[in-house]
Amino acid sequence: MVINKTTLKTFISLFKGNVLKNSVAYIFAIIVVLNTPSHAYSNDTYRQLNLFGDVFERVRAEYVDEVTDQQLIEAAINGMLTSLDPHSSFLNAKSFKDMRVQTKGEFGGIGIEVTMENGLIKVVSPIDDTPGAKAGLEPGDLITHLNSEAILGLTLRQAVDKMRGPVGKEIVLGVRREGIKPFKLTIKRAIIKISSVRHEAIEDIGYIRITTFNAQTTLGLKKALKNFKEQLGRKQVGLILDLRNNPGGLLNQAITVSDIFLDHGEIVSTRGRDPEKASRIYAKPGDLSEGLPIVVLINTGSASASEIVAGALQDHKRAIILGTQSFGKGSVQTIVPLTGEVAMRLTTSRYYTPSGRSIQKTGITPDIIVDAAKIEKNKTRVQRRETDLRGALDNTDKNKKAASSKTKGRPSAKVMAKTDYQLARAVDLLKGLAVLKTRLVN
Repeated sequence: MVINKTTLKTFISLFKGNVLKNSVAYIFAIIVVLNTPSHAYSNDTYRQLNLFGDVFERVRAEYVDEVTDQQLIEAAINGMLTSLDPHSSFLNAKSFKDMRVQTKGEFGGIGIEVTMENGLIKVVSPIDDTPGAKAGLEPGDLITHLNSEAILGLTLRQAVDKMRGPVGKEIVLGVRREGIKPFKLTIKRAIIKISSVRHEAIEDIGYIRITTFNAQTTLGLKKALKNFKEQLGRKQVGLILDLRNNPGGLLNQAITVSDIFLDHGEIVSTRGRDPEKASRIYAKPGDLSEGLPIVVLINTGSASASEIVAGALQDHKRAIILGTQSFGKGSVQTIVPLTGEVAMRLTTSRYYTPSGRSIQKTGITPDIIVDAAKIEKNKTRVQRRETDLRGALDNTDKNKKAASSKTKGRPSAKVMAKTDYQLARAVDLLKGLAVLKTRLVN
């Protein structure tokens, strides 16, 4: 049957009479036609819609395994979007929910950072002041069971989904810890805020790591700057903003993060198909870092929102960009909610740095290119110390602290700076600038 203006009324009457309710393909075609001006379609478009209906019915009737109408329709929509570019896609109800959790930065859970090790969930670090931390979970703990169900066989995503759930509902964890017998922990879920910002002082330098751009990022960055001001005061010689392996996130958060370090000027511009819808976003007066020298670390894993920040600070000569070429994702995706708790992620525009650069497929080129590497100490001959001498006196200081042979959880920035070549170079650069500034003043 041909879908055209003359048959449209017939389709509608048949649909109302329940004749075509099982033919999802034709219903889809009717919806498309009803929502589009009649002059927008050529005869070829109608033929393509008929082709879609024919393929749908053939697959539905003859495919080797039975598939639902929902599966076929969602796959068709997703295929249409993913064929456009790698970042457009269809979000079913679960994917849409997960995306909102990720961008909002809040969910119901127990508050632990985890990874997978030998088929079990390994605790990397409990998040401070969360149910997981209060229950006594420690870095290195292995979670073997969730509500008596074995973890083995689950993917990391499946296990994380099971640990998340309604706030106030309990979950029982089977835990294995080195040196003691396996035990169980009953933990009540609470609202967990995803911390996308970590900060730490490396001597007189403020180190800030942003892992993603979610709704909590700007607040986390402001808190970090405030803490450095209280902790270091006038001694602070600079800031390191670590955006390595940051895949991006919310555009508005990239804008506000850039604005924190800029006192004026354009941050980013976006241009889509319609020239009249192009936009330019400008910084508001006030640099919260008070002009401190900044080094931004980027690498191939720095994408999208990370590149907006790096590009804005680089073009305004507000920061030195150090590391390797960034990913090169210069497009903006808009989440378009649809009916039935589903949505589509659609590429709607390209973004440009203040100087007018499009970084699509090219990325941000660092001012100083430093490849990732590990710093290793030169092997030297064994040095004898007092403790090696026979009959050496014991240390009787009761206040001495025993050195720990293990470092639990994520290594500190100070520790990382001893082995992370890019971070070490950033620290050296800021120290050098501080020395130069002192000499010029004197």
